[in-house]
Amino acid sequence: MILLLRLILALLACCATLPAHADELRPGYLELTQQDAQHWRMVWKAPVLGGLATRARPAFPEFCTQSPPVARLEGAALVAESTLTCTRDLAGSQVGLAGMEATFTDALVRIAPTGRPMQAARLTRAEAMVTVATVPDGWEVARSYTALGVIHILEGYDHLLFVIALVLLIGRPGAVIKAATAFTLAHSITLAGTTLGLFGLAQAPVEALIALSIVFLAVEIVKQEPGLPRLSERVPWLVAFLFGLLHGFGFAGALREIGLPEGDVPVALLTFNVGVELGQLVIIAAALAMLALIRRLRPAALRPATVAATYLIGATASFWFIERMVG
Repeated sequence: MILLLRLILALLACCATLPAHADELRPGYLELTQQDAQHWRMVWKAPVLGGLATRARPAFPEFCTQSPPVARLEGAALVAESTLTCTRDLAGSQVGLAGMEATFTDALVRIAPTGRPMQAARLTRAEAMVTVATVPDGWEVARSYTALGVIHILEGYDHLLFVIALVLLIGRPGAVIKAATAFTLAHSITLAGTTLGLFGLAQAPVEALIALSIVFLAVEIVKQEPGLPRLSERVPWLVAFLFGLLHGFGFAGALREIGLPEGDVPVALLTFNVGVELGQLVIIAAALAMLALIRRLRPAALRPATVAATYLIGATASFWFIERMVG
């Protein structure tokens, strides 16, 4: 049992070394849009962190030549636009990224030929090239953005710690599910509204407030007293809903950095949100299972383990908040 507690603390301690901007390692985005029989417009968006901007470059068949790219810096990403001139159709050939084996993050590729369905795929260090299909699978956008949503919640460490803290605060599976549903509804509203341009907030203060929301939950957990439920314990769904609105702006910022495929925005938005929810359910299930295991094997250790984990979560979030305010 002591080994189990040490494992929990070790995993949470690792969070102290995570970047202050927890969404920095976002995937790159390569888009090819056919202009006419021989010309394609290419847009390459590479995050500065993660190695894509300095180590990876678009790769295409030998029968294509690239015009000198026009580059600019957008936020934390390098964006380069150019034109590909190809002497024959790209169908059946491979496009992708060269040099991905030396990077730390993935990329999305979107291929939009004239007269054929759009094709989308996820590029990784193991599979950095994709074959341009004659008749692409219509579900490729859905699959790619669902996977992207799962990855984002699992690697978006601030969102991950918030969900874990929410489980530690509530503890009861039924109440956790209700709170998670409220959180889902709330961040779906702001994610959709911001992505569609209906409203929005500046990303820097949003990231700072997200860190502060984790600190708030940590304080609430530490101040818990048997028989004296605090407001966050009496109506956890309300707390989850309010903070979910805030986290939705964070999800929207990440999705905006990644980019949405023109003409497939509704599908990409919906499936990205589905992926976020799938990842969130994994986190909730794992946290509840860990609590149930401790409760069964060593009930007396449940509160000390919860408090120790909470202090580490709160300290990490406090560090993020200060870094983001200073930055």
